[in-house]
Amino acid sequence: MSNTPWKSDQWLTSQWNFAPEVTKEINFPEKIQIHDVTLRDGEQQTGVAFNYDDKIKIAEALAEAGIHRIEAGMPVVSHQDAKVVSDLAKRNLGPEIFSFARCMVDDVQRAVDAGVSGVVMEVPSSQHLIELGYRWELERAIDLSIESTKYAHDNGLKVVFFPIDFSRSDLKWVIDLIEKVGNEGHMDALALVDTMGATSIHAMPYFVSAVKERINVPLEAHFHQDFGLGIANTLMAVSMGVEVIHSTVLGLGERAGNVPTEETVMALKTLYNKDIGIKTENLKGIADLVRDLSGVNVPSNRPIVGDDLFNVESGIIANWLINCGYENQTELFPFRPSMVGQKEPEIVIGKGSGIDSIKDRLDRFQIKADDKQAMDILMAIKDWGLQNKRLMNDDEFRKIAEDTLS
Repeated sequence: MSNTPWKSDQWLTSQWNFAPEVTKEINFPEKIQIHDVTLRDGEQQTGVAFNYDDKIKIAEALAEAGIHRIEAGMPVVSHQDAKVVSDLAKRNLGPEIFSFARCMVDDVQRAVDAGVSGVVMEVPSSQHLIELGYRWELERAIDLSIESTKYAHDNGLKVVFFPIDFSRSDLKWVIDLIEKVGNEGHMDALALVDTMGATSIHAMPYFVSAVKERINVPLEAHFHQDFGLGIANTLMAVSMGVEVIHSTVLGLGERAGNVPTEETVMALKTLYNKDIGIKTENLKGIADLVRDLSGVNVPSNRPIVGDDLFNVESGIIANWLINCGYENQTELFPFRPSMVGQKEPEIVIGKGSGIDSIKDRLDRFQIKADDKQAMDILMAIKDWGLQNKRLMNDDEFRKIAEDTLS
């Protein structure tokens, strides 16, 4: 590790992240993998529908970025989904290709037919959801899990057991269920599933520890963002030895979505100095691709990949950029935009601009103005910004400057 892991030529974060009092509590596994679920769980976001070509393009982009595993879909959903899963399994793009299945033998057979490496196998695991949502007897969940996981293993698939609503279940009951499945069926790995994003960051260590006490298989984290805590909980889980992160590009997914791949990868790399082998310079391009193919609106200030993240309007921040120069960008951003494939920082003009931004723009356009004239132009721009409620383009700036000076 660098002597200053919080600071490099690419980022500048808090040195407190690496204080001995902090790092003594962290126990990352030797290898952390991203299991990207954009093509399956991401598509479950309301109104999102990826066609065959969309899914192939997204998978190719994920592979190019170095994503370790891709959950290609659920073959039982449609013929197209089955074809996507099968074709990606044949492509040898680099990532391991998984499918998703209910704990039913027919679903597993479709995964076998598709030729995938592994299968993520879901079953409801909270008693209230089994009884109210599925209208099943509790024993049915156990019996289906044992039969289908054993069938998957016998047919050469890696099995990730995925208990739906794990975090809202009775812990003893669900761990008893998991142990029984492991003993009588099969389980290569267990997903810790916070289906409703309903676990606090203070409860996560208890959750992980309680499972690890009784279950001796690799653990995976599948958390949702209903309270905006999915990333924090994921980081907490991997700091306790969880090895695989389930995530989606842009955090697509049911309700408030899944853990965003781009934010998780960058947090690991810059806040923990944990490089997991993802090409971060590809993150913006992948996000733009998924945005365009999904039709989902992406806030311009979205972390890591928002279009306006590196636009500077506020007067004081623009002054920092002017004074620090582009070579010292990390004085006003925690990481360089090029690190994630973003454009270089740009001072933009609007209601929030300050006098230094105006003088900088006047110099660029070789418009001569004294201090009083520059201030008059600034006041005119602030009025314009209030009336138009947007940024000003170069032609509009020139016109206001010329009108004010005339």
